[in-house]
Amino acid sequence: MPFPRPKKKLYSEDELYQYAVGALARRMRTVAELKRLLRARVEADTEYGQTLVELIIRRLKDHSYLNDSQYAAYFSSLRRDNQKFGRLRVITDLKARGVHGDVIDKAVDAAFDGVNEEKQAREYLRRKRIEKPKDQKQAARIFRQLVRAGFGSRTIFSILKRWNVDDETLSALEDESA
Repeated sequence: MPFPRPKKKLYSEDELYQYAVGALARRMRTVAELKRLLRARVEADTEYGQTLVELIIRRLKDHSYLNDSQYAAYFSSLRRDNQKFGRLRVITDLKARGVHGDVIDKAVDAAFDGVNEEKQAREYLRRKRIEKPKDQKQAARIFRQLVRAGFGSRTIFSILKRWNVDDETLSALEDESA
């Protein structure tokens, strides 16, 4: 016998606003993430629920508690400096969080302005304690890991060439990436 679902509590505007402020106090969120959280608290399929969520979002933006461009800039610089990720990984992560494309472009361009991608990739490898590959299999593993970290294939091949990876392996990896 299935258990009955509990009825959703109907939140007032002030209760929902306090919930949203608390959620933002715990960590920064994008507009899309916060909307998802709020829709789970109200009946989002009703016009009242949709209006209430939009009203709360507008109120948070007016008080400068919610700003996607600040979020994207902060997120980009953290990913660049702490995790040593490349530009493509940061863009992918921001898209997954629901940030608009124009905001992503501006934030990532500003964060990665003047950053040497090869140096960033070498710092990523050092952070992950990855050393020169001994065989083809290790070279392929390093290649895939750098692709997942958001580095371009030109940068990856440059690093692998400096590590004296044989041309046969490089051409096989080039075919794989295409």
